[in-house]
Amino acid sequence: MSVADNTDVASLRQQAFMLHGQQRLMEAAASFARGAKLHPSDPALAFGLAQTRYELGYSAAKLFAAVRQLAPDNLDVARNEALALISEGRGSQARALLESLLARRPDWLDGHKALATLNWTSGQQTGFSDHLAVACRAMPGNASLWLAWYRNLAQARQWDAALAVLDEAERHLGQTPALLVARLFVAVESADGNQAEALLAATSHIRGDVASLCRIRYALRQGDAKRAEAEALPLVATPSAMLYWPYLSLAWRLLDDERAEWLDRPEQLIVPQDSGLSLAELAELAEVLRGLHNAGAPYIEQSVRGGTQTDRSVLLRHEPVLQRAKQRMLDLVRGYVDHLPPVDPRHPLLGAPRGDLLIEGSWSVRLQRQGYNVPHTHAMGWLSTAFYVSLPQPQQMGAPPAGHIAFGLSPAELGLPLAPYQTVKPEPGRLVIFPSTMWHGTVPFDDGERLVIAFDIRRPRA
Repeated sequence: MSVADNTDVASLRQQAFMLHGQQRLMEAAASFARGAKLHPSDPALAFGLAQTRYELGYSAAKLFAAVRQLAPDNLDVARNEALALISEGRGSQARALLESLLARRPDWLDGHKALATLNWTSGQQTGFSDHLAVACRAMPGNASLWLAWYRNLAQARQWDAALAVLDEAERHLGQTPALLVARLFVAVESADGNQAEALLAATSHIRGDVASLCRIRYALRQGDAKRAEAEALPLVATPSAMLYWPYLSLAWRLLDDERAEWLDRPEQLIVPQDSGLSLAELAELAEVLRGLHNAGAPYIEQSVRGGTQTDRSVLLRHEPVLQRAKQRMLDLVRGYVDHLPPVDPRHPLLGAPRGDLLIEGSWSVRLQRQGYNVPHTHAMGWLSTAFYVSLPQPQQMGAPPAGHIAFGLSPAELGLPLAPYQTVKPEPGRLVIFPSTMWHGTVPFDDGERLVIAFDIRRPRA
């Protein structure tokens, strides 16, 4: 992009942001760099440069620190500086920055989230969100802070601690619908049947995804597939449809309903393909990815057990080997989409347009000895993938299906008598493509390293 030296700031910023959205991130970074050089006191241009460099995988903490000098009250800049510090292996500095700002702004929810995540992934799994306790007690009327503290503990399945937070919150806020639904979630997920029944009755009038998912998951736990179906079926006509299709699959399978086959089509829609990447390319790719796995534990909300998952979209990074792998994988996904069964407007995969393929998110998972992914789906995606970069030696993997990806494997906590549809053996350079609504997880393996890139494709628009 060529920008004349006399271009005004507003025009330059507009061109830079348009470029960021339409062309390669690398070009956007160059455009922001040009703008920041011409107008060094403009915080938006400086922030654009720092953010694009960060997304590309370059060191960016110093750039964010410079932006903070220009915009000291912009907490988004401070949060991103902390994230950049973490990515550069400077977690203690990130923690100090977040703690200092939270001391002045205890209502800063994004800062609390970043600090709790840093504590958890550093191995501090007791007291990892105690900073929220301080904030809640300093601002007891702030419902969002109480709910943030509760959510951290509930995600960690620290049920007693989560209930104690709800008890304390109610003393300040009274019994609000949000706190009632939070209690329902704890009761359902901790398998407290007596409390769950009472709370289901007390919250029957409350609409929303959390309440609906609680009703569906409780019904499935109780073996009442009809009740789960009745709750989920109307909701696939809403913007939250991708949350509910996977549960309809489970309900229909339990009911021996032919719509389960119509929805999941495992023989048609689960497709392994060889990427054609060479062993040398895979080795180079593995070396890059290993350098990104610097956390001590997986993120609290992720499906990973016995391993780690990266924080940013790996397929936005600048390394040429990642870009080559990305292009090859997108070519394979394009072929998959072009050979899908005929359009079915009722179907979450087959009813969508089949035009441009945009990546919704991408990450790497590194599993080690006895590592696995719990069964899950991808509510933000249309199509999902798993690309195998490096695998344990056959004698390390264990007897099949150790290390395989299992499709149709229902969440263990639901206790459903459903076997997986199939498992797919991982092979270096193999890409597996499947619908984002499909339940999938990883079977634990004996020893070694299982290194994967995964990404989702966004639902195309008409």
